[in-house]
Amino acid sequence: MNLNRLEIMRLSPRADLWKLGSIAVVLAVSPLPARSAEKTRSKELPLVQTWSGDFPVAELQRLPQGQQKSRTGYLGDASAFAAVWQVFQPGVKTPEVDFDKNLVVFTRNVEFYNGTRIVGAKLADGVVDILALETMTSLPIEDKVAMALAVIPRAGVKYIQSGHERIPVIAKRLKQKSN
Repeated sequence: MNLNRLEIMRLSPRADLWKLGSIAVVLAVSPLPARSAEKTRSKELPLVQTWSGDFPVAELQRLPQGQQKSRTGYLGDASAFAAVWQVFQPGVKTPEVDFDKNLVVFTRNVEFYNGTRIVGAKLADGVVDILALETMTSLPIEDKVAMALAVIPRAGVKYIQSGHERIPVIAKRLKQKSN
């Protein structure tokens, strides 16, 4: 090692620029951990009820507008849930769901027919990520898709994550009391 060379680099004008550049990089990078620390941690939402089954392709229009082509989505009221349930589980009484406190999320096939079930839901910054398991096949979707439904708490939910898009969750309107 040549100590004279080190002395020259330390005293050269470039050395000061290098130090200045290093400080600028440290200052530019140091806010990143602080920003990510501001993001709230995700919390696991309880699955109040879950169901899995088949859903006819011909009935996909029963899903809420804007969610008919989505892999994931939600049903925010009793009438939307009943319309889906009638073809999801024909002949089975529609389960009661308190839509003032809860909503029903769904996952379904969009490319291949794969059995699916919802195993979890995580909420972070008002966005729900639905965790689902699927069998892996190469069967084309023909007349049915596999679908899973789950009831989750509504509190704090503003969006359902669906791939790269977020589906806004419409706030439940409070019932007005009549005088």
